[in-house]
Amino acid sequence: MGQKQQPTADPISEPKKRRRVGFSNIDDGIEANHCILIYLVSSKEEVGASHSFRISPVDLNSFFDEDGKIYGYNGLKITIWVSSISFHAFADIKFQSTSDGGKGITDLKSSLQRIFADTLVDNKDDFLQTFSTESHFVRSIISDGEILQHKTSNGHVDSNSHLGTAASDVEVVRMVIGNTAAGHLYSRLVPLALLLIDGSNPIDVDDPGWELYVLVQKKSDEQGDGQHKLLGFTAVYRFYHYPDSTRLRLSQILVLPPYQHKGYGGHLVEVLSNVAILEDVYDLTVEEPLDYFQHVRTSVDIKRLLHFAPIQEAVNSTVSYLKQGKLSKKTHVPCFNPPAKCC
Repeated sequence: MGQKQQPTADPISEPKKRRRVGFSNIDDGIEANHCILIYLVSSKEEVGASHSFRISPVDLNSFFDEDGKIYGYNGLKITIWVSSISFHAFADIKFQSTSDGGKGITDLKSSLQRIFADTLVDNKDDFLQTFSTESHFVRSIISDGEILQHKTSNGHVDSNSHLGTAASDVEVVRMVIGNTAAGHLYSRLVPLALLLIDGSNPIDVDDPGWELYVLVQKKSDEQGDGQHKLLGFTAVYRFYHYPDSTRLRLSQILVLPPYQHKGYGGHLVEVLSNVAILEDVYDLTVEEPLDYFQHVRTSVDIKRLLHFAPIQEAVNSTVSYLKQGKLSKKTHVPCFNPPAKCC
C-alpha cells in the first residue's frame, strides 16, 4: 500500500510569501578630532577647570586606523589632560553605549597609547598625585646639563650662569641624549612632539649623536624654593665633518603652546647659532623647515646682521636711500648687494 499523499495547494490560488530582509544600523564612526579634547595643565586645580589651556588645533585622526575614525561608541567624549610639570597624561573617556555596527569596536586604550605610551596614567587620582610627587621633575632631570645662556626677566642676556638670578629667569640647558636623564626627559616629551610637530618621529634616545636643548624658566616662590618650568626644546643631531669639525642639524623644535608667540622660539634658534659659532661648527642646517620657522630664522639672521660690523656702512646707506622720499611709480628694483660686490 502506498503512502497517503497530502493534497497539493494550487500555486496560482495561493500567493507566494516574500521574505523580509532586515538591515542593521551601519556604524559611520566618528572622527577622532571631533570627540577628543586635549588640555595642558600645570596644577591639579586646573584639571577639569573651565580656564584650562586647550591645545588646538591638533590632528588626532592619523592615530586612529586608516580613516582616522573611532567605531562602536555612542555619545563618545574623550578629555585628555597633559601635565606640564611631569608630562604625564590622563584620559577621561565617557560614552553612552557600545555596539558593533560592522566595523568592530575601537580599542581606545591601545589607540591612545600610540600617542602617549607610558606617560598615560590609568587612574585619575594617581595622575593628580604626580603634581606633588614630581613637582621637581624638570629641575632634577636637567641638573647635570650644561647651561648655555642665562636670560633674566629684564631681557638682559648673560653668558655667566653663576651670576645672581632674578625672580623669573630663562635658561637654555644642553643635554646629550645618550645620557639616561636626557633620554628619560625626551621620552616624556614625545607625545607633544607627535601631536604638535608636523611629520615628526621619535628620535633614538640611545644615540649619543643627539643633543637636547631645553628652554627652562626658573621662578622663586616666597620661601625661595625654585620652580623650573619647561617652555620648549629642540633636538639637534651632531654629525662628523672631515677632517676635524662637526655639523649640526636641527630636527625638532617646539615651544609649548601656552608660551608661543613670545620670542622663545627665536631665543632657542639664537642660542643654537651662538653654539655653532663658538664651537666652530661647519654649518647649522634645519630638517624640512616650515614657513613659520623660516620666518623666525630670518628674523634671527637679520638681528645678527645688524650687529655685523663689515656691513654697517652698506646698511646705513640702504636705510638712507629708503628714507629719501617717494620712489618712482614705475617698476623699480633697487640693488642692495654686500660691500664686496658692485651693482
